[in-house]
Amino acid sequence: MFIAMNRFRIALGSEPVFEKLWRERESHLDGVPGFREFHLLRGPADEEATLYASHTVWESRRDFEAWTESESFKRAHANARAPQGTYLGHPRFEGFEVIL
Repeated sequence: MFIAMNRFRIALGSEPVFEKLWRERESHLDGVPGFREFHLLRGPADEEATLYASHTVWESRRDFEAWTESESFKRAHANARAPQGTYLGHPRFEGFEVIL
C-alpha cells in the first residue's frame, strides 16, 4: 500500500473556508483503480496557522501516480481554489510506502 499526504498551513480564521471547500468539492476518486480511502485531518495551530493534511490510501504507488496523471485528478483539482490568503505557502507532499 501507499499513503499520499499533502500538508497545508491555513491562516488562522480561514479554517471554516478551507474545510467548506473540501466538504463541497467533488473528489472524483470513486472508481479510480487502486484508491482505498481519503481523510482530511486537522492538526495543531500556532500563532499563524492551523496545520491540515489530506490523506489518501492506495493499493500501490503506481496507482497513486496514475491518478495524478488522469482526467479524474484534473477534474478534482479544477475548482479547488480558496480565497487569497487562506494558504500560508504551498502544500507539502509526503508519500509513504506501507511497511506493516
